[in-house]
Amino acid sequence: MSETGDEKQGLSRRGFLARAGGLMAAVAGASLGVRPATDAIAGMKPGGSLATEPFWGRHQGGILTPMQNHTYFAAFDLVTASRDDVIKMLRAWTTTAARITRGLPANLIGQARETRQADTGETLGLSPARLTITVGFGAGLFTKNGQDRYGLAAHRPEALVDLPRFNGDQLVDAMTGGDLSVQACADDPQVAFHAVRQLGLAANYVAQIRWAQIGFITRPSPKETPRNLMGFKDGTSNPSVTDPKAMEEFVWVGDEGPAWMRGGSYVVMRRIRMALEHWDRLALEYQEQTIGRQKTSGAPLGGKKEFDTPNLTATDKAGNRVIPDYSHVRIAMAENNDGARVLRRPYSYNDGVNFNAEHWPPWHQGMEYDAGLLFICYQKDPRTGFIKIFDKMAKYDMMNQFVTHTGGGLFACPGGISEGEFIGQRLFESA
Repeated sequence: MSETGDEKQGLSRRGFLARAGGLMAAVAGASLGVRPATDAIAGMKPGGSLATEPFWGRHQGGILTPMQNHTYFAAFDLVTASRDDVIKMLRAWTTTAARITRGLPANLIGQARETRQADTGETLGLSPARLTITVGFGAGLFTKNGQDRYGLAAHRPEALVDLPRFNGDQLVDAMTGGDLSVQACADDPQVAFHAVRQLGLAANYVAQIRWAQIGFITRPSPKETPRNLMGFKDGTSNPSVTDPKAMEEFVWVGDEGPAWMRGGSYVVMRRIRMALEHWDRLALEYQEQTIGRQKTSGAPLGGKKEFDTPNLTATDKAGNRVIPDYSHVRIAMAENNDGARVLRRPYSYNDGVNFNAEHWPPWHQGMEYDAGLLFICYQKDPRTGFIKIFDKMAKYDMMNQFVTHTGGGLFACPGGISEGEFIGQRLFESA
């Protein structure tokens, strides 16, 4: 589907549909059953330049994109037995995502059970806020309960494995897995939520949300590394997204993967609750030894600046390692994991408080924060990326005293798409 000249110039939500006295949108193809915008969506004035990120391209947005301040991550379960239904839904998702990332109304499908508006309307007048939408395919798209539901089983990538159970995992089934994933990232939390909400509607009873999680980051400036809720900078050791060779080596699927995954990546998302009640009572020195970095500067222990290379052989006057043997930095470093690296896009989350009753001394009872980290990372192959690194971390990392993995999943994010294609088209054409 091509867009009009006005859309290519990027009108704001205020600016769309109003210029001719409430002109209504009729852009999406009739084969998708897309309804025109209603009068409730009209009445907006032209806007100026917009904060947008590209939707079309060799790679999906939201992977190398400079991190936005908010994310809404959702996993969906497919509830249809029809392959054609899945294809129609992915076409609708593509149309919807291409529009809302530009700040245009979603132009949703007219539902069989009821008539929907062209957009739910909660972002009218807002900037697109650099919205990106990244779609992934879970193992359940290929086989589920031993069944090849959509004729795709033979095309499941070898790298799309079932994640092993790691030491300390306390995964909640209702917050784990899924047949499809959608990560919406934006500088406005309402824009990110709106994106997933529109795709949920466009799923048209073909898929339903299994679980969802919001996340956020805060930092003094876009160029600074964000801090997690433990107060430490998070993501310092990332490979550089401006280094194409590093991205090809660690992030993008190449010729070793199936054709439909080339230019794509595998995302691992883990919801990690932090025991902030205990962490906050620790001496600063012990916190820094646990992480292996200085809290204020982010420099590795023994270093001066955040991006100094950690000196793993340095010792103090007593002969102890400056960076402790089981510190997070030492355990996670590529040098200690056969060169394995992933591209992290971490967000914090805060879901309020829960009642907790400890079953060991000192038998504390009370409220605890349900807050922590959304560990999100992209890689060429999770077997040589996340699984390789985290297997060791789960066993030896000092930080395990203060964190618990409670949910998440692994999804194959196909390569980017060109105008006229739909997300996952190459997969379905190959099967």
